[in-house]
Amino acid sequence: MSTPVTSPTPDLVFAAFCTAGLWPGLGKRTAADLPAAGITTSEDVSADRLQKLPRVGRQRAERLFSSFLAAQPTYDVVELLVAAGLNARLAANAADALGPDAARRLRDDPWALLGLTGVTLADADRLAVNVLPGADRQDTRRGRAIVGLTLRTATRDGHTVLPVDLVVAALRAEGIGDPVAAVVAAVESGEVLEHEPPFEEPDDDADELPEPDPALRTLSLARYGMAEEAVAENVQRLAATSERIADPASVRSVAKGLDPAQQAAVAGVLGAGVSLLTGGPGTGKSRTVASLVQLLQAKGTEVALAAPTGRAAKRLEELTDHPAVTVHRLLGAQGTTGAFSRNEEWPLDADVVVVDEASMLDVELTAALLEACKDGTHLLLVGDPAQLPSIGPGHVLGDLIDSGAVPVTELTTLHRQAAGGAIARLATGVRGGELVQVESPDREVVIVPATGSAEAAKRVVQLVTDSIPRALGIDPATVQVVTPVHRGPAGTIELNKALKEKLNPGTGTVFGFDVGDRVVATANHLDIEPIGFANGEVGVVTGTGEGSLSIDFSSGPVTVTGTALSDLRHGWAITVHRAQGSEWPGVVVVLPPEAGGMLSRPLVYTALTRAQRHLSIVHASGAALARAVREVDVRPRRTRLAGLLAEPTG
Repeated sequence: MSTPVTSPTPDLVFAAFCTAGLWPGLGKRTAADLPAAGITTSEDVSADRLQKLPRVGRQRAERLFSSFLAAQPTYDVVELLVAAGLNARLAANAADALGPDAARRLRDDPWALLGLTGVTLADADRLAVNVLPGADRQDTRRGRAIVGLTLRTATRDGHTVLPVDLVVAALRAEGIGDPVAAVVAAVESGEVLEHEPPFEEPDDDADELPEPDPALRTLSLARYGMAEEAVAENVQRLAATSERIADPASVRSVAKGLDPAQQAAVAGVLGAGVSLLTGGPGTGKSRTVASLVQLLQAKGTEVALAAPTGRAAKRLEELTDHPAVTVHRLLGAQGTTGAFSRNEEWPLDADVVVVDEASMLDVELTAALLEACKDGTHLLLVGDPAQLPSIGPGHVLGDLIDSGAVPVTELTTLHRQAAGGAIARLATGVRGGELVQVESPDREVVIVPATGSAEAAKRVVQLVTDSIPRALGIDPATVQVVTPVHRGPAGTIELNKALKEKLNPGTGTVFGFDVGDRVVATANHLDIEPIGFANGEVGVVTGTGEGSLSIDFSSGPVTVTGTALSDLRHGWAITVHRAQGSEWPGVVVVLPPEAGGMLSRPLVYTALTRAQRHLSIVHASGAALARAVREVDVRPRRTRLAGLLAEPTG
């Protein structure tokens, strides 16, 4: 590795700290005024000097001085990063992830930087050259960190485990001479778990037990390995402790209008600790849940309803006439930390918990949900396994179905809109792998061909702002654009600019937003009073203040300030993943040429099923669309959950 860089000057470190926005409460304008007040290094910062700045009184000067002192751990990390020629912005994440002594920990092990998002191995190697005399590519700390990085990268594609040989290959590719030692070091650190292959029952006539195939050994990050084990254990616990909560004959009282499969699903929940209800759009999943809720309420049984998104929870509430919340709210999520107040120690009060849109549940959220269900709770997961799997790692709904460990009722009969309108027929075809031609004289489904991204984008804007409102009387405020991509003319970024210009022109007074703008949340901020907002929620800006936005989300009104503002984007056009779990009266799905490689049957199916009354498909992806629908998703997720659930309990 190359020779270390010399230490940066104190004013260079201070400038990097300020321009990276790491001083809480210090705006860009005030930061620009610091040198004129004689503040160019950390030594110069005092309440008296800060008071000399324009627009800064005694109180604000005291506050800024306190917040600067509190940010010392971040400042220490900036010093290390600037010396290595790395982006100072990484310091905030480092201080959050590694704690108040982050700088010391990075001096001891510079490759710990790889635990942060957006850091490459080259970045960590540069830091190592700077802080370790004689830094070595074969350092066991480097090998151990590459194991963690390889597994973390795989979780972005939804995998919870990787075969050992794939991890060894990644280590060799980065020049690690002894990959086995690196794997052992990663496992010994506690960050990584090693899993033996699943036990196979020997043949009756076999003389000895079969040796497990070492090639089937897998590795996981400890957090996901433990989450899958927790899900399996808790499913088995609820199955073992549940008692029948009502006589199956009582289903008759709510059976009016339910087909035999729907009645069987209601009866199943009364007996099983964990059960699943699956099916495509229009097959009556919500109707079945509503009947179940009606039956349980009549009995005085405590029911909790939840869904992963605010819109899905609101829809569930409307359909069942019973309060419903997001899963995060049900569990009492603690801000952005990922911790929950409802758990094994303080479980949910409900006797029956129903979660809709269960295909969106990742393995960690499912583990938290199950841990918060006390012995004897009945859990019903409702979802459509043909939709996209969760954004986070795991394949929970699919694994539960594949394991055969819990009862599953699949609804297949189309009930909605007289045996299914054009949207339901099109979606049912795609779900089965066929791109069917649907007759839609009432323009419930409209296909708009386009020759490229630019033309597709033009068509989208025309549909939202003119054709759909004029021809169908659907208000543009209730039309949602859904695209698979962020970049390019038909990606979320450019489409949002074009739609804002037409629907709500303005200068972007606060953080790029104006009153009337549609916004989407890109992270959970559930600690904001009164109820916060969840990732994927779409809202409308109703007011702006000094560095604040008032937003009406589906879950309620919120005033957003500070760092939470950076987790908002314009929301007229959103990705398919963000749209999952929500429905709108009108939906425009755009499929540009650059989405070709990303298209899969679950993605196309999820996009089409967001529409309630009208669906426009702007089709510019050529033969890629039919190919994606015909072939099942070719990238199955690697997980252990189905195997764990199928193992006999002992």
